[in-house]
Amino acid sequence: MGWLLSVLNIIAGLILAMGILTSIPALGKSLEKLAKWLGRFQTIIGVVMIILAIWFMVNGIDLQEIVALIAGLILAMGILPSIPAFGKSLEKLAKWLGRFQTIIGIIAIIAGIIGLL
Repeated sequence: MGWLLSVLNIIAGLILAMGILTSIPALGKSLEKLAKWLGRFQTIIGVVMIILAIWFMVNGIDLQEIVALIAGLILAMGILPSIPAFGKSLEKLAKWLGRFQTIIGIIAIIAGIIGLL
């Protein structure tokens, strides 16, 4: 099941790094169109990533889980305040991480590709 988190990391990375995808020769325009389409589902993808990252962390912390948790927090930023007790704190963290979303997106893509190898 680790491949699932790797694929989700690639998907989240595409969404987060959408602004620089056009600079990739040959594939840039297509990747940007895909990322824009996936961006419509970013909250759902973010929630799934957070849940799976926490689920897989039970067996030990790995790079895939850490990247998925960070990317998931950024993608699900809009609904984090609705979590009882520490939703506001998670939203603050996600907003701070959001300043680095392009870098985190690139890291998520790389981590996802490494996880699939």
